[in-house]
Amino acid sequence: MQPKKDAGISRREFLKLSAVAAAALAVGGGGAGAALSMFGQSNAPAALSNDERLNFYGAHQAGIITAQQKYLYLGSFRIITDSKADLISMLKEWTKFSTLAAAGGYRKSSGNNLLPPADSGEAMDLGAAKLTITYGFGESFFLDDGKDRFGAAGRKPSHLSRIPRMPKDHLDPAFQAGDIAVQVCADDQQIAFHALRNLIRLASGTAILNWMEEGFTSAPPDGKTPRNLFGFKDGTANKLHQSDFDEVVWAGTGEPEWMRGGSYLAYRKIRMLLEVWDRSSLKAQEDTFGRSKESGAAYGAVGEFDPVPVSEQPVDSHVALAKQSRQSIHRRAYSYTGAIEPRTGQLDAGLLFLSYQRNPQEQFIPMLRLMQSRDRLNEYTQHIASALYACPAGVREGEYIGQSLLKDI
Repeated sequence: MQPKKDAGISRREFLKLSAVAAAALAVGGGGAGAALSMFGQSNAPAALSNDERLNFYGAHQAGIITAQQKYLYLGSFRIITDSKADLISMLKEWTKFSTLAAAGGYRKSSGNNLLPPADSGEAMDLGAAKLTITYGFGESFFLDDGKDRFGAAGRKPSHLSRIPRMPKDHLDPAFQAGDIAVQVCADDQQIAFHALRNLIRLASGTAILNWMEEGFTSAPPDGKTPRNLFGFKDGTANKLHQSDFDEVVWAGTGEPEWMRGGSYLAYRKIRMLLEVWDRSSLKAQEDTFGRSKESGAAYGAVGEFDPVPVSEQPVDSHVALAKQSRQSIHRRAYSYTGAIEPRTGQLDAGLLFLSYQRNPQEQFIPMLRLMQSRDRLNEYTQHIASALYACPAGVREGEYIGQSLLKDI
């Protein structure tokens, strides 16, 4: 009598799968994900509306000047290998997943229930929700403690360096910017989290997550500007450069080829002292910003987008100093709420300040110095994290994220 066959994977099948995975890794391909794809296929709901999908491919990365979605996850990764082949394999897997997820899809499992699922599954049937995944490289990617791990030091972009510590910063000394930052945005929080979670899974053995931030915003209807947790409109000035992104956002000449058409992402985590703010008078709040809280109009103006009469502004107001800097940046900020601060019982909440610019040394850092030295808003905020990343140009079909940076090294 023949023994009953196990319905699961046989030893021979397991060894075959292992050999396929090993071969995929050896040629720098898709690793375990490529092996699993031999037993299944990626899947995307057929009924998705096109207006839910934002193409991952393009001349520029999506998620930079894309209309702001409701939810954000920002993750920092530290690469734990010195193998360029393993790094490229991970970036290829990330690219394949990003393309699929932006289309509203998910990885279809192999059909063998003795293997882990190819996808964590919480976004099945949810669609795309305007998902964007944006990648940036930190300073340590190019040179880590004096070591050029991937031969990329000679291709470091012109303006990538640590943001200088400001006099009123409260930065955590243990904070690390990381080697790669990933910004995930979507109109559905579960879809956004699913994307970052699966990037973490695909990075296993090659990179680990340093930290993760979760943010939200809620833009009112009719294209009005969203409000921050102080109740003021945040991002009014973005409208001023809607036809001038080449001058404000996109890196150009003077940069390595891989960076042209990319942008620099500046990140500052700003805790808002909400209990102090909430005990301040409306006049004190409006004087701090130099704007009407309800309409968003600058002092001396009628509408939110009217030109700012600088002479009407308190000299240390947020608006006056922003105008004094004479620089433009593209803001993409999100609010955050955390736990209760254990020592005081106060809320840990505030702003995940994200901005994109073609040259942070000319645009962002001088503005930051001015704001940190004189802005009345400093009475109500604490800057607790700070980082700068170089986001390459967009990915073209058939390429992987960072390919133009790493090729021929």
